[in-house]
Amino acid sequence: MGRHRKPPVPTIRRGSVIALTSLVPAGLATVTGASDGNLIGGLTSALQHQFSPEADEALPRPEVAAAPVAAPEPILREAKQVVPVGPPIVKTVALPEGRVPAALPAGPIGMPGIAENAYQNAERILALENPACAMPWSLLAGIGRVESTHAFGGKADADGNPINPVYGPVLDGSLWGNNVVHDTDGGELDGLAGYDRAIGPMQFLPQTWRHYGADGNGDGIADPQNLFDAALTAGKYLCSGNLDMRDPAQQTRAILRYNNSMAYVANVMAWETAYGTGVAPGASQLPRI
Repeated sequence: MGRHRKPPVPTIRRGSVIALTSLVPAGLATVTGASDGNLIGGLTSALQHQFSPEADEALPRPEVAAAPVAAPEPILREAKQVVPVGPPIVKTVALPEGRVPAALPAGPIGMPGIAENAYQNAERILALENPACAMPWSLLAGIGRVESTHAFGGKADADGNPINPVYGPVLDGSLWGNNVVHDTDGGELDGLAGYDRAIGPMQFLPQTWRHYGADGNGDGIADPQNLFDAALTAGKYLCSGNLDMRDPAQQTRAILRYNNSMAYVANVMAWETAYGTGVAPGASQLPRI
């Protein structure tokens, strides 16, 4: 785990680049100036330059959003005007028992319909709020697929609230590869004292959610468990620092913020492409994270 914290500069190994080569658009590959065996070495050099501390510091630093944009309805099937409101209340809403999953047609490659609505809703809001980012809904879907399989396969009600809360492992150091993250919210968001854990279908740490949390369904609340709020918040987080998702290098940098792993980037990009084309990714495109 250890997601959503400022990552160290990644060491990009040859094997990682080979795994990504089939996923990197031609625009990034051309920076190597090679089309033969020198491609991998050149791509490695180019990516390491892109992810160097100097390159990162050259980007404007993200700012706390002072006026998130609210959508007028929980589920938006068509583009509608959104109206800026005051900062949302950051909290997890207590919900009644007996709720049932939303009965909506499945999206591409069997994606739950409620999740597809949430990702597309976030794309529409971000297109108005931050058009320079050019955030595609399919990238948010790739993140959601890797993080929680779209809230455990779409087990969320018609308002986008998971039937059961989504939590990651406790970050107390007991699992290999996970950072130790001591409690930052008194258990208010993750229901746990002593240590933190990732929360919601897009798996944010509590302190990161408090910084970027957005209201995607217009109810005045930024709830990390809600699919609409989580999708919009993920988009804001990926776009922060004036990144442009049309640039493969900047998109890669954004995904690495989520999880500092080139295998993670490969998985997200593979699912992003799959949801955009309707063709499921092959096993070779999904390296183990």
